[in-house]
Amino acid sequence: MYEHSSAHPADTTTPAPSEAPTSRRRSASGKRSPFRRAVLRTVLPTIAAVGIGVTGFTGFAHGSETGTAAAGGPAAAATELSRDTTATGSALTSRTASTGSVRQAAAAADFPTWGTRWVVHATADTNSPAVGMINKTAPGQDRVTADYQVDTGHKVCEGSSCSTFMAHLTGPVSGFLSVVAVDIPQDRLPGVPVQGGGGQPQPGGSRQEALQRAATWLTANNGSQVPYSQAKTWKDGYRQDCSGYASMALGLPTPGTNTVGLATNRNLTRPISLGELKPGDLLIDAAGDNNTRHVVIFEKWNNDAHSSYTAYEQRGGHGTDHRALTYGLPGGDAEFKPYRPVKFGD
Repeated sequence: MYEHSSAHPADTTTPAPSEAPTSRRRSASGKRSPFRRAVLRTVLPTIAAVGIGVTGFTGFAHGSETGTAAAGGPAAAATELSRDTTATGSALTSRTASTGSVRQAAAAADFPTWGTRWVVHATADTNSPAVGMINKTAPGQDRVTADYQVDTGHKVCEGSSCSTFMAHLTGPVSGFLSVVAVDIPQDRLPGVPVQGGGGQPQPGGSRQEALQRAATWLTANNGSQVPYSQAKTWKDGYRQDCSGYASMALGLPTPGTNTVGLATNRNLTRPISLGELKPGDLLIDAAGDNNTRHVVIFEKWNNDAHSSYTAYEQRGGHGTDHRALTYGLPGGDAEFKPYRPVKFGD
């Protein structure tokens, strides 16, 4: 007997007004030092040679390609990020260092920040809703702690500093922040674990990306599957039931819509026939209550007769699973109907 999804309402979080971060500069002893990154590139090999810990001092950003700004929203699409105008004597905010020296990996979980008005997001996606802000009124006023980071594969740049990583903050705000906002010379947080081993795709996008995202929950709980819950949310902000799981795979806003919403909202899905099923499509039972509704993510047919298929699901009593199913097929549970996420464009 299988378990079914929650009837929690869809997320109604409204993103905060778009605010792009200030142009990135560095300071040492209170003075601008435009050559700091170049100097660090030169001296780090020497530091390593004399035995000083430099774990994580890799992957320096190169070039000046401008990606989506950490702030999200319309301003994030601009090729030139807006600049802070509150700094005394300059339209640019000087970046401040907590010690004036290279930070070692021993303090990897705790970092200084720079600039003002960096937006913290609900998920590891710069287009996800804002849940808070770092350095609201002054540059470097906050320090952040992080327990893991995600390689989104999407580059964010500020000046010549770029990173594809977003850090999961545990303080002073819980959420995801572009590593570009942290006062470090490298493009990722030194000594902080990378969830999923890097290369995690951005929410949404292609069918393959949706399946890749679905697969991450099979091992996200320290190598085990994410446990099932209709009340709890996982580290990425999504509810730990079947509809929250499907929402995560599709890159919908956190904490995820409910099963009824996945089946009836034509901005999200449309009905299709069983013969049309492709990887990333959904099979949904939207009847009854939160103890009977369920949704699974179709991956592939198991045989030419189409008598079973392999799917991803988040089920009660087990958690994330990847197994053969017959929901919605002749001889299976007839309440399940096939749907196509409209974001796939076909």
